[in-house]
Amino acid sequence: MRHPLSVFVLCTLMLSACTTRPPGIGSPVEWSSLQNWAADNQSNAWEGFLKSCQKLKHARWQEVCDLAENRGDLGDAGVREFFETNFEVRPVYAEGGESEGLITGYYEPLLRGSWERSEEFRYPLYAVPEDLLIVDLGGIYPELKNMRLRGKLKGNKVVPYYDRAQLDDNPDLLQGTEILWVNSLVNVFFLHVQGSGQIQLTDGSTVAVGYAGQNGHPYQSIGRVLIEMGELEKDEVTLFTIKDWLKSNPSRLNDVLSRNPSYVFFELSDAEANGPTGSLNVTLTPERSIAVDRNVIPLGAPVWLQTTLPDARQSPFNQLMLAQDTGGAIKGHVRADVFWGRGDEAEKMAGLMKQQGQLFVLLPRGYPLKKKQTH
Repeated sequence: MRHPLSVFVLCTLMLSACTTRPPGIGSPVEWSSLQNWAADNQSNAWEGFLKSCQKLKHARWQEVCDLAENRGDLGDAGVREFFETNFEVRPVYAEGGESEGLITGYYEPLLRGSWERSEEFRYPLYAVPEDLLIVDLGGIYPELKNMRLRGKLKGNKVVPYYDRAQLDDNPDLLQGTEILWVNSLVNVFFLHVQGSGQIQLTDGSTVAVGYAGQNGHPYQSIGRVLIEMGELEKDEVTLFTIKDWLKSNPSRLNDVLSRNPSYVFFELSDAEANGPTGSLNVTLTPERSIAVDRNVIPLGAPVWLQTTLPDARQSPFNQLMLAQDTGGAIKGHVRADVFWGRGDEAEKMAGLMKQQGQLFVLLPRGYPLKKKQTH
């Protein structure tokens, strides 16, 4: 039997290995751990939280949601008191036990389009094709809850669905599923990345399109592709530098875009006035909704975000957010995508944001977590 002192010495020599925190949602910490908690206007997130409550079915969530709905509208102090009374703060840790991760942003873009195909408007947005097969693995294996397999039938086998290159090269594969046409392949691609948007039609009217499905292939960052190709430096990659490169290199456009095999399908939505709907199936709140990895953070949970803005001063951005969306690029433990809304300022913030930040999940007291998420 090894002497306890040997273990102590080993831990001393390998301190990082002995103190590494398991990835995922950690043990509760004090509310004082949240920077500027008392200074946030939490009431701006209250309506969004009540929307989340409509979709949260777990008994413990329902208990606190019933309390929230009975409280009605609250000011900032009332919202803080509600959460401090009924919730606990749990930090989120990355794979190596780090407390910081990547925080990015997204927005609702505006494109120009037409109901009819023409020489100007020749790039289609597609609805979900009938041959796209979606298998909910959780319905077969409960331990695979929230995991879905996408593909198509070939004989009696399920095989991968067509990737982006195949769909772009052969329009016949999706013939008949066109919703409308827009005037820029680059803008179509970034609409796929953002997941929803507004389309201004030739008669001056505007319609909204939202995410309806995806082909099952993994998302690949085009920014990373351009870095690997030596076309852009890591520090200069933003939405705007990527767009500029793509528009300046039309002969290489299809080759670069095809490096991202993921392909998104859309549907017309009623989000024109209220804004887009996230994966939780509630309307997103600008600067309060975030996309997260639902395998780490429960969808619908309030999340305290501590990060900075992509401005010259790197101004602190610490506030209460709501995990109401997901995304193909939003994978990992300490990973979030802030929804900035629509308009030029939203595009600017989303396009520039690639900050380091921390996440603290607010969970009802006594809410059970999977073992792999605790320590």
